[in-house]
Amino acid sequence: MESAEIRRRWLSFFEERGHTVVPSASLIADDPTLLLVPAGMVPFKPYFLGEVKPPYARATSVQKCVRTPDIEEVGRTTRHGTFFQMCGNFSFGDYFKEGAIRYAWDLLTSSVADGGYGLEPSKLWITVYEQDDEAERIWRDVIGVPAERIQRLGMGPNYWSMGVPGPCGPCSEINYDRGPEFGEEGGPAVNDERYVEIWNLVFMQYERGAGGGKEDFPILGELPSKNIDTGLGLERLAMILQGVHNMYETDTLRVVMDKATELTGVRYGAAGESDVSLRVVADHLRTSVMLIGDGVTPGNEGRGYVLRRIMRRAIRNMRLLGATEPVVGDLVDTVLKTMGQQYPELLTDRKRIETVALAEEAAFLKTLRAGTNILDTAVSETRSAGSDRLSGEKAFLLHDTWGFPIDLTLEMAAEQGLSVDEDGFRRLMREQRERAKADAQAKKTGHADLSAYREVADTAGGTEFTGYVHTDGEATVVGLLRNGVTSPAAQEGDEVEIVLDRTPFYAEGGGQLADTGRIRLDSGAVVEVRDVQQPVAGVTVHKGVVQVGEVTVGAPAFCSIDVSRRRAIARAHSATHLTHQALRDALGPTAAQAGSENSPGRFRFDFGSPAAVPGSVLADVEQQINEVLGRELDVHAEVMSMDEARKQGAIAEFGEKYGERVRVVTIGDFSKELCGGTHVHNTAQLGLVKLLGESSIGSGVRRVEALVGTDAYRFLAKEHTVVAQLTDLVKGRPEELPEKISGMLAKLKDAEKEIERFRAEKVLQAAGGLAADARDVHGVALVAARVPDGTGADDLRKLVLDVRGRIPGDRASVVALFSVVKDRPVTVIATNEAARERGLKAGELVRAAAKALGGGGGGKPDVAQGGGQDADAVDEALAAVERLVAASA
Repeated sequence: MESAEIRRRWLSFFEERGHTVVPSASLIADDPTLLLVPAGMVPFKPYFLGEVKPPYARATSVQKCVRTPDIEEVGRTTRHGTFFQMCGNFSFGDYFKEGAIRYAWDLLTSSVADGGYGLEPSKLWITVYEQDDEAERIWRDVIGVPAERIQRLGMGPNYWSMGVPGPCGPCSEINYDRGPEFGEEGGPAVNDERYVEIWNLVFMQYERGAGGGKEDFPILGELPSKNIDTGLGLERLAMILQGVHNMYETDTLRVVMDKATELTGVRYGAAGESDVSLRVVADHLRTSVMLIGDGVTPGNEGRGYVLRRIMRRAIRNMRLLGATEPVVGDLVDTVLKTMGQQYPELLTDRKRIETVALAEEAAFLKTLRAGTNILDTAVSETRSAGSDRLSGEKAFLLHDTWGFPIDLTLEMAAEQGLSVDEDGFRRLMREQRERAKADAQAKKTGHADLSAYREVADTAGGTEFTGYVHTDGEATVVGLLRNGVTSPAAQEGDEVEIVLDRTPFYAEGGGQLADTGRIRLDSGAVVEVRDVQQPVAGVTVHKGVVQVGEVTVGAPAFCSIDVSRRRAIARAHSATHLTHQALRDALGPTAAQAGSENSPGRFRFDFGSPAAVPGSVLADVEQQINEVLGRELDVHAEVMSMDEARKQGAIAEFGEKYGERVRVVTIGDFSKELCGGTHVHNTAQLGLVKLLGESSIGSGVRRVEALVGTDAYRFLAKEHTVVAQLTDLVKGRPEELPEKISGMLAKLKDAEKEIERFRAEKVLQAAGGLAADARDVHGVALVAARVPDGTGADDLRKLVLDVRGRIPGDRASVVALFSVVKDRPVTVIATNEAARERGLKAGELVRAAAKALGGGGGGKPDVAQGGGQDADAVDEALAAVERLVAASA
């Protein structure tokens, strides 16, 4: 049974049983404590925590997930992977243990003809929490599982919580016996390789308190409403249903390994490191495609770093398998064909995904070349220090800063006769991981920081936003926080966070900056609002300072926002929508939004593009936007279902999480986009939009910055003044400026070339005299001298080679010249073939000289270059070279 069919059957089974089918959320987690979605229940987390009331009593999903903590194990075990699909069914106060258990058993054991998976019941083993008598009874007496195939386990494997105070409960896991060829019998308590867990049923029936670890926390009591959260690993079930020994041999991964085999000629199944590399390639390329599909782009931090790391591991493993040419295009195509059956949007977005992936491969291949140069320098410095071992610090720097894999560092260092301090490297890597884990743990405890806001939400309910229609209005203070703690009152000068029952203030979100303004209380107190956020869904928090009087909970208030600021931001936000559509018209659907910021009078807009947007195209985009302004199109917003929005062709932003009901902003017949922000009523209100230019902010992502309204006018007015000044200087008309300035620059460039030619000739004039002054040092013609300061490395190299060429070839010769440029010494040394036969190599001579100069260097045996920090040590460096030449006799 193919993976796509496993997925279809899951959703159909539960939909037929009254569950709402919830599409997979984006891999980009809508949770500040998570980079990526690591589990199927994450999108339902607000429901389990009681932050939001669930819109349905039963739900089912097949959620895309990514986990990377065990990335080094990928390919080395049968079950470790970075991307996986978690099939889940959920009950929010509806059915509980018996219902969940019955559903699981029926789906797994029903025949294929009846819509099930057709597993043999005798192959299924059950684990339950050691104190959960009820679950064991249901499995034994209701379902009929023999007692000998039900095992009780402790809290570690069979108890679940989110790691923070909140809902928790016992688990029951369903395991499949793969047979004696996978090890000893005795059930999952004895051998979890033979008895593979395929489905975990979580019974949320208790509330836990604070505590560390999986077992060290108190149980405070039963939940008022019991919930069900289950998860079945699609890849694990596919492994069983497809009769293969590991997840890499299932349909969606095996085809990628087959393509890697085709590209490299390395056969899978030979065991050893080649099999590991093939598995890494398959897993990592599939994960990369899924991440790019959800809007992640390679970068050096956060989600971008996760993507970059796994893509580079895949590319590196292809090179270990023997690939010498770019391969990502073929591999991505294979992934799209197989995963597109389950996620058609991947095929729709094929061009953008391929563009981002190919750009990252090109960047990494360039990094490999650059890293090789850095490694060569590190090797030279190591030898100059008299060591034959590359330090762990240098290896870590190569890995962490340049993305240079440690295995490549080991290989290339060995080729040059050096070992690597692997222990030191591993220690630094471990310290980095520990810092990352500590940071992640600190972020996970962020739920405690939100407890005060949840307390306000529980007491007073949410905040009604009136700002789409009103810019001011009456409200009541329903919550007050000082230093993150709820308080009944605040005094003049206090920094406060105020929660109102209703507000016209827009909370920052969707790229739009927050409103500012004032809250006035009937008592005469005044609060200056400087920022507005929504830390908990539905609760708007106004952050500011009490300027006058005392603020108390329950007090009536009147809110007024800074209207001019709101209008300027609204103009920028509407201009962003116009720019998005115009870019898509010009570049195609790959110019999808990747981020934005709408500020008063200006905006920036990030979008996908494999290369820079030509100036002519950007000019056309700007013209189209301003023509739309002149059409005076009405702007209106409408709330509708997500399905209806899709049918109408509304554009959704990558990485945003939307509910079942969404707000769609339409600008005439030009633009239709999902958006919660504020906008103008008509495009004529924008006045003018001026695109300032575009630039790269990452692989495959560009940024446009622009001005709107009076800010755009001021910019153009200033630009006009500059043009007028230039026309006066060049004595021409404005339209002649490009030609006249281009001509001036060409003349300047020609003059610079002529100056450079004269300077080079002057340097080389010294070659004859230097060659004539060569000293005989035990049969070697040695030219060792300091030339005039300011002679750069390029000129120095030309001079050295010229001098060497003037010395008869049958005579061993060494030319070592030094210069000081901007207080830093530089040297170039060359040897001829006769000198090299005597053991005199330019690279070794440079390293000795550079060591004296307090620096490093290296190169080939015939010519090498180095430098240092100590300009006063040139004479010492000259002496070091002469000693080595004399020692060669």
